[in-house]
Amino acid sequence: MSDRDQEAREALERVQRDSETLGSSALARMGRRAGDHFGAKDAVGSAKDGGTDPIELWGRRIGRALSLVGVVILGLWLLVQLGIL
Repeated sequence: MSDRDQEAREALERVQRDSETLGSSALARMGRRAGDHFGAKDAVGSAKDGGTDPIELWGRRIGRALSLVGVVILGLWLLVQLGIL
């Protein structure tokens, strides 16, 4: 990749980041990012057409949902141990 290509890519990323900051609230962006994360939008396959294996996609979704459930359970357990709940 040439220096010119890299510079153009960085400029486009700055424009996108700045327009997101002005166009929506931080809470809305965080909610959208969390939804994309738990929906496994980042699961891009290695096939030629960029397709994603459905098993891998659902595996990521299930794993991320179980990790969220685990964090909630551990948080509640901690609050009970501290005598807050």
